[in-house]
Amino acid sequence: MNMDIDNQTTTNTTTNHDEYLLRLVNISKSFGEVKALQGVSLNVRPGTVHALMGENGAGKSTLMKCLFGLYKKDDGEMYLDGKPINFVNPKQALENGVAMVHQELNQVTKRNIVDNLYLGRYKTKFGIISEREMLIRTKGLLQKLGINTNPKKILSELSVSERQMVEIAKAYSYNSKILVLDEPTSSLSTKEVEHLFGIIDMLKKDGCGIVYISHKMDEILRISDDVTVMRDGKWIATTPAKDLTMDIIIKQMVGRELSNRFPPKQNTIGETVLKVNNLTGKYSPTIKDVSFELKRGEILGVAGLQGSRRTELLETLFALRKIESGEVIYDGKVLPNNRTPKQTIKKGFALLTEERKATGIFGILPIKFNSTIANLNDYRTARVFLNDGKMSKDSEHVVKSMRVKTPNIKTHIGSLSGGNQQKVIIGRWLLTKPKVLLLDEPTRGIDVGAKYEIYQLINELAEKGNSIMVISSEMEELFGITDRMLVMSNGRLAGIVNTKESSQEEVMELSAKFV
Repeated sequence: MNMDIDNQTTTNTTTNHDEYLLRLVNISKSFGEVKALQGVSLNVRPGTVHALMGENGAGKSTLMKCLFGLYKKDDGEMYLDGKPINFVNPKQALENGVAMVHQELNQVTKRNIVDNLYLGRYKTKFGIISEREMLIRTKGLLQKLGINTNPKKILSELSVSERQMVEIAKAYSYNSKILVLDEPTSSLSTKEVEHLFGIIDMLKKDGCGIVYISHKMDEILRISDDVTVMRDGKWIATTPAKDLTMDIIIKQMVGRELSNRFPPKQNTIGETVLKVNNLTGKYSPTIKDVSFELKRGEILGVAGLQGSRRTELLETLFALRKIESGEVIYDGKVLPNNRTPKQTIKKGFALLTEERKATGIFGILPIKFNSTIANLNDYRTARVFLNDGKMSKDSEHVVKSMRVKTPNIKTHIGSLSGGNQQKVIIGRWLLTKPKVLLLDEPTRGIDVGAKYEIYQLINELAEKGNSIMVISSEMEELFGITDRMLVMSNGRLAGIVNTKESSQEEVMELSAKFV
């Protein structure tokens, strides 16, 4: 049953606290004038999954970072196993049974899996690090969790989804009482999601309490026992998952009805803008013999399983990857195979990368820098100086037009929520006035309200004659926003389907064609 905000404290004080493994009571946190959390409470029972939901900027991750010792709360109390806690750093949290897998992975990618699992707690014998013991323990842990990966493999050689599973394994290795998972399935395939749910079931049986942050409502309704919704830094409702529907969750999150998840499409498809003939990348793993056309005003989806080389396709078109053979024809002219991303941008291309933190943002720099960095030539005066006033004006335009929640353009982008970071990056590319947009998972880790805004933006750009390619791991999203879909399978083009005439079953069959 939902609880009213006004009587939340009363409800908590009349409840048997012994049934809760974790209690967060009236937690508040401000960053300057911005109130990120305003008296938020959360209770987690042992052996349950407690989902934490809300729009980007609602305060979900901030609340968990206060628990994990990354942020210092301004007010409120926290209890673990009935005892007061106030961790001053993540190490202290981990040593006391609280682990967190962040949405943006924090790993040492030049080291192997073993080193990443035991970073900061190396096993020693007689004061000497025991590589053998750590390797044996890592093998046992990966085997127990069903992760079929060589523990000596360097992390940079793994896919994003494999790295995500390594981070989950690391959290599991602490035998945690509380495990926080922040958007854990954003990079996982359907098969890997099922694998993760199996691990979660194992943890529940061991009595672990799991805080699960996700925007994927079908997952929430499937695996959660309780659901807490936040909005604008405030607690809105806590409800048993069995009493919820997708419509109820959306209304609690956005404060209004959202009858349609996808806006109506009104784009007109014109002549061919981009023609790709027998394109093969130079270095393995890569794409092989891919051919297709992209038309003016078209939204072309790119579907496929993990490892299908969807990302490699877009990166090859953008000249981040070298071409072995084949050709790319743009506006009737063959583009040179040895071109650079800088040259590609000048031609009117833009690439929104999949890994926002690693390849999208400059986290310790302000929004102003992040929103204008791709368009510096437009701000040059006398070929030497930059027009600071014009940069500020354009940055303000990005914040306003993309509805970015931020105090000002001087705010470091790393302090924003994932969804607001994504909006800044999209705004950055729009300042370059691109004709071809290559979008790799543009709504990854973004709430339902912000997703709708991005869908609207994609539609508006298509209506203006821009040509757009969109990669998405969410099949429903591809069917909701695209005109046609390329289906990739193991680096090859398995087929091209008209979205309105196709089905998820057909796309899945094509996805497995060359596996």
